[in-house]
Amino acid sequence: MVGYEVVLKDRTVERIDGAEAYQQEGPMTTFFARAPGRQVVDCWSNRVASFRTSEILAVRRVEGPVGGATVGRDHLDHR
Repeated sequence: MVGYEVVLKDRTVERIDGAEAYQQEGPMTTFFARAPGRQVVDCWSNRVASFRTSEILAVRRVEGPVGGATVGRDHLDHR
């Protein structure tokens, strides 16, 4: 399954599974699942998650199965 990991300013890592694209919408960065057969984000896309853009440090595309919820939360280890 395709998705993204988002690292926030507080070092929280959010995993958004099923998102195939993201784009900035005003002060928010929104992650989308595209409609079947569509290659662009448009009115047929579904919003999966949104985060305040100013709180995002990094976005990484990830592939592969993951256990747990569609939007998960972890914290980075600072050791």
